[in-house]
Amino acid sequence: METVRPESCEGGAVAPGAQGRPAPEARVHFRVTRFIMEAGVKLGMQSIPIATACTIYHKFFCEINLDAYDPYLIAMSSIYLAGKVEEQHLRTRDIINVSNRYFNPSSEPLELDSRFWELRDSIVQCELLMLRVLRFQVSFQHPHKYLLHYLISLKNWLNRYSWQRTPISVTAWALLRDSYHGGLCLRFRAQHLAVAVLYLALQVYGVEVPAESEAEKPWWQIYTMDTEIP
Repeated sequence: METVRPESCEGGAVAPGAQGRPAPEARVHFRVTRFIMEAGVKLGMQSIPIATACTIYHKFFCEINLDAYDPYLIAMSSIYLAGKVEEQHLRTRDIINVSNRYFNPSSEPLELDSRFWELRDSIVQCELLMLRVLRFQVSFQHPHKYLLHYLISLKNWLNRYSWQRTPISVTAWALLRDSYHGGLCLRFRAQHLAVAVLYLALQVYGVEVPAESEAEKPWWQIYTMDTEIP
């Protein structure tokens, strides 16, 4: 098998397609990661395992061309593998049934026939392939704990009225979740992504951090310093 590293994973932004629209590969990845997120919610997965599944998916297609494998099979195996990595184990039967209902909303759960077992075997074999391609490096540091820490600090920093009248926290979490539609999770550090979504949420609602103009450094520069949160 020839491994070709896609250009979109070499760093920097994904090249736009015609008329400034995302390239076809980016649109496919957007749809497939949306499937991962919605299927993950229906499977009862928490935010971190879903984020890990998306990251595994993106990392795999940074190593392998998109047309080499069915992206939805890779997505299902990513969900299965992420459940193991984050110790929220999922049954392949549940993943198959949720996925089947996602693509066929009016369908009944699959019978335990040859089609089911072939799909189950495909997910398991694909998981082993992904582990080899990714060299068993499937544990990641996500921005979630940093964003939580920054939001708590910011809440104590802002006055109560500014915090209550603007959904900064909800918006920041939504922006972080949406960032996993693309490969930002692989190109930037977790702390930087957390600060970026928080900064954008503040910009959206025009909220200014108190005493920022008098400070020696902007608040986001302080937050992006090498600070580890256990």
